[in-house]
Amino acid sequence: MSILSTEQVSHSYNDKWLFTDLHFALQKGDRVALVGINGTGKSTLLKILAETVIPNKGRVVKEKGLRVGYLPQDPDFSDLKTINDFIYSAENEQQQLIKEYEEMIDNQDVNSKKFQDLTDKLTALNAWEYENNIKTILNRFQIKNFNQKIESLSGGQKKRLALAKLLIDEPDIYILDEPTNHLDIETIEWLEKLLTTGSKTVLLVSHDRYFLDNICTEIRELDKGSIYLYKGNYAYFLEKKAEREANDILAADKARNLWRKELDWMRRQPQARGTKAKARIESFYDLEERSKGPRQKDQVELSVKVSRQGNKILELEEVGFAVADKTIINSFTYTFKKGDRIGLAGKNGSGKTTFLNLITGALSPTQGKIDVGETTKYGYYKQEGLQARPDERVLDVVKNIADFIEMKNGEVITASQLLTKFLFPPEKQFGLVNKLSGGERKRLQLMRVLMANPNFLILDEPSNDLDIDTLNVLEDFLEQYPGILILVSHDRYLLDKLTDQLFIFTGDGEVVIYNGNYADFKLEQEELNKKVEKKVEKPKPVIEKKQKLSYKEQREFESLETEIAELEEQIAELTTTLSNTTDHVELQKIAEEIEKHKESLDAKSERWLTLAEFA
Repeated sequence: MSILSTEQVSHSYNDKWLFTDLHFALQKGDRVALVGINGTGKSTLLKILAETVIPNKGRVVKEKGLRVGYLPQDPDFSDLKTINDFIYSAENEQQQLIKEYEEMIDNQDVNSKKFQDLTDKLTALNAWEYENNIKTILNRFQIKNFNQKIESLSGGQKKRLALAKLLIDEPDIYILDEPTNHLDIETIEWLEKLLTTGSKTVLLVSHDRYFLDNICTEIRELDKGSIYLYKGNYAYFLEKKAEREANDILAADKARNLWRKELDWMRRQPQARGTKAKARIESFYDLEERSKGPRQKDQVELSVKVSRQGNKILELEEVGFAVADKTIINSFTYTFKKGDRIGLAGKNGSGKTTFLNLITGALSPTQGKIDVGETTKYGYYKQEGLQARPDERVLDVVKNIADFIEMKNGEVITASQLLTKFLFPPEKQFGLVNKLSGGERKRLQLMRVLMANPNFLILDEPSNDLDIDTLNVLEDFLEQYPGILILVSHDRYLLDKLTDQLFIFTGDGEVVIYNGNYADFKLEQEELNKKVEKKVEKPKPVIEKKQKLSYKEQREFESLETEIAELEEQIAELTTTLSNTTDHVELQKIAEEIEKHKESLDAKSERWLTLAEFA
C-alpha cells in the first residue's frame, strides 16, 4: 500500500509541460533512485512530493501523520540566524530540552535544582540516546560552532547542515536531491550505511553511481513526461534502458511504414466521411505521432587539442605548507611523469585544495621547492564554480579567453561554434551568465578550462551539478586524454575509472602515495581491518619460570592486596557521591577521578595476578 503518491499530477515550467497525469507512488521500505537528463523535471517532482511546490493539476496523497524529510539542492534558511536556531526545532520537545541542556553546560552559573529537573525530564523522555545520536551526526558533518551565523556558511556547509538536520529529525520518508554533493568519501560511505539500516523509505536524485547502487533497489526514469520502472541497480537500468530505446526505434520504423500507407488513403478520401472513416483518421494522427520515434538527445562534444608536453613536467621536493602552528602538508616529494592519472583522497579539510593551490602557484610553500616544466600548461576546474560579472553574457565569458579555438583534428572554430558543441544554442549565448542553471554554469566552466588546451588537467569535484549524460561524455574524453590528470572527487566510480594512483591526505600533514585506484585501496583497508578484528586479545607477557618470589616481590604482593581493597572502596564511595551530585562541573571532576582509580585498579590487579603464580 502506498504511503505517498501523486494523483494525475501535471506541471509546466516556462510554458512547457514537464509531465501530465503522472502517477508516482512510494511504499514503506522502498529505496528508489529517480534518474533522467537535465530539464526532465526530476527536482520539480521531488518538490511536489515534498509539498514545497503545488502542481498545476492533480494532487499529492499521503498517509495520515506521515513525516517527510526533504533535502533540496539549494537549502533555504530564511528567518533563521544561527546554526542553533536551525538544528533544534521549536515543535520538538526532546530537541528543545537537549538544546537547553547544552546551553546549561556552557553556562558557569547554573541553578542546581533547575539542572536536576532538566536531567530528570531528559531521562523520562529517554532523550539521552537521542542526544548522543545528534552529536554523532553533527560531528560527522563537522558542525561544532552552534552560534555561527548561517549567512556566513559556504554553499557546501549549508548543504551539509541541511542534511544533518534531516537525519536528526528521522522522518518517515527521506527525499534527497543530490545528497552526496560537498561530502567526502568517508561521510558518503557512512551515509550509505545509515540509509540502508532498518526499513527506511528513500527517494533520491544523484549522479553518484556507486551511491545509487549501494542505496537503491529500484531505478525510476523520468523521460519525456513518463515514468519507466527498473527493478535492480544502475548497471541493470542502463542495460534495460538501451533495450527499451532499441525497441522504441523498431516500433517507430514499423509505424512509419504503416503511416505512409495511411497517408495515401488520407489523400484519396472525400471531404464527407462516415464514423468508421473518422476513427481511422484519429488512428492516423496517433500513428503519425508514434512514427516520429524517440528524439535524438543533444550531447556535449568534447574534442580539444592538448598542448605539447616536455620531459620535465612538475617536480616537488620536500614541499610543506603550514599556517600558524598547524601543518597542512609535511615534506612531500614527487616527480610527475607522462601518463600520470592521480586521484586525491582524504576528508574535507585534510589539505587537498591547499595542495592544488601550491602546484598551480596560487600559494607558495613554507618549505621545499616546486619546479614547473616550461611546457606545462595547467587547466584547473575549481570546485567553487564559474566567476563572472552579473552583466556578462555567456559568449563574452568565452571570448575573454579566445575568439577562435583549435580542435583535436586541427580544425579551428569560433567561440560561438564551441558553445554550440557544449549545448549552448544562440539564444543562450547572448543571455546573461547569471540566468544559467547550476548545471549549465558548470558546463560553461568546464568548457573554459578545456579551450585553453591544457596538458596538465586538474578537476576538483567535476561531478557536482553535472548530469549523468554529460559526465559520461567527460569520462570518455578523459579516458583518451593524453596529458596529466589530477582528480579530486567524492564520486568513487569516477576515481576508479579514471585514476590508477592515489595521493591520500591523512589530515595530519602527511600525504601517502598509493599505487592503485580507490576500490583497490578500500579492499586493502578492509582486509587489514579483518586481520585486526581476528586478534582477540594481546598475548600475556612471558615470565621466566622460577621457584618462588624474591623478598622484594613478596612484600609488593602483600601490599598490592591492601592497595586493591582500598581502591575498590574509594571507587564505591565516589560512585555514591556522583549519584547525589547535581553540579555539572563537580560531576565532571568526580567522573574523571573514578576513571583514574579504575585504571590504577586494573594495573595493580594485573600485577597481583602475575605475582600470585609464584606466591
